[in-house]
Amino acid sequence: MLAQIVFVATLFFTIALFYRSVRRIRRAILLGRKEVKNDHKKQRWKNVLLIAFGQKKMFKRPFPALLHLCVYLGFLIINIEIIEILIDGIFGTHRFLAPFLGLFYNVITLGAEVFMLLVFIACTIFLIRRYSGRVERFEKPEMRGWPRIDAAIILWTEIALVVALFIMNAADQVLQQRQVAPYHKAGFFPFSQFLIPFFSELPTQTLILTERSAWWAHILGVFAFLNYIPYSKHLHVFLAFPNTYYSDTGIVPLGKFAIDENVKKEVEAILKEQFDESAEETPPSFGAKDVFDLSWIDLLGAFTCTECGRCTAVCPANITGKKLSPRKIMMDVRDRCEMIVNVIEEKGEWEPDGKTLWDFISEEEVWACTTCNACAEECPVNINPVRIIMQLRQYKVMEESKVPEPWMAMFNNIENNGAPWPFAAADRFKWAEKITEE
Repeated sequence: MLAQIVFVATLFFTIALFYRSVRRIRRAILLGRKEVKNDHKKQRWKNVLLIAFGQKKMFKRPFPALLHLCVYLGFLIINIEIIEILIDGIFGTHRFLAPFLGLFYNVITLGAEVFMLLVFIACTIFLIRRYSGRVERFEKPEMRGWPRIDAAIILWTEIALVVALFIMNAADQVLQQRQVAPYHKAGFFPFSQFLIPFFSELPTQTLILTERSAWWAHILGVFAFLNYIPYSKHLHVFLAFPNTYYSDTGIVPLGKFAIDENVKKEVEAILKEQFDESAEETPPSFGAKDVFDLSWIDLLGAFTCTECGRCTAVCPANITGKKLSPRKIMMDVRDRCEMIVNVIEEKGEWEPDGKTLWDFISEEEVWACTTCNACAEECPVNINPVRIIMQLRQYKVMEESKVPEPWMAMFNNIENNGAPWPFAAADRFKWAEKITEE
């Protein structure tokens, strides 16, 4: 009974902490301005099915995709065992589902064992790949410090959880063979049985202690991991699905940007000669200076980012040595959101701290983007960093009138000649006259 009380108390504490983290993340995402995306619902659900559930875009790189699929499926299947552990912990039972599922219980435990082994292998390979220095996208400047530690924590935790389950199952089998109550015959464990020789000579009480210790280690590890996820790149486990739903559907080309209503209103006012500079109404701001100016969908993307670096790996600006890294842009936006939420939670409301997104993201990064959308095309969870970059650019152009010098010449040509080139419309085809004469 004491064990049940401790378990239930721990469960409620875990849920309370996780709920608090969810509220915090929701508050951070809703710092952004409103944006409604209810169009093409059928395509949006299709994207969720194929991209979020089916991991379609991951398979552009088959080897890591297969490893990730093993971890993903293992996560889903092992969760069935987690459900049983929760029931056993609350009611003090042992392998509660076995009598109800019969032979199907053997199928479930077999599947869990297979994917536990695959998760162990996949996470080990991921550790080697990530820290061997052979994968360039893991060695970028933004991956130093906490992001590097975060990845290690996640992989080692997953390995530890799997090992705890193997030990639990192995000790459980020995106790089943000895017919020690309540360890009734249940399950099929083809891989953990190889650990039986390490436990077969142990006294029964020591064996029970080993099995219970592994049981508690696994479930407490799961509880800890659940509350660690909101602070790690693994948050995509939950947010990949809503982010994929609200992302660009693929029906409209990625390079086509929506009309900014603020710009549209100002242009219409000027054309209708209704613009009054002496009016008391504050004119709308253009572009993004801080996260408040971005859409909540942009901020959702920042919190969904897996930090895999596939976007940066295909970015032509980054490949040619420019400072721009689309992954860093998303990480910077998320860091700024968290900074603001910290202030709100500490002081009860937002008090400007004198900083903006431009304290995190440099002009050099923003102007380096070629808007090719390779990053958006590559992202396995459909994040679009170009949306944010273009809004940052818009702020510099329309609010501060600050652009690289070659761009200013281009803007002047567009204004005066209707084209980026320094030729009047009447002279635009003179270069072809000589060719025509010949």
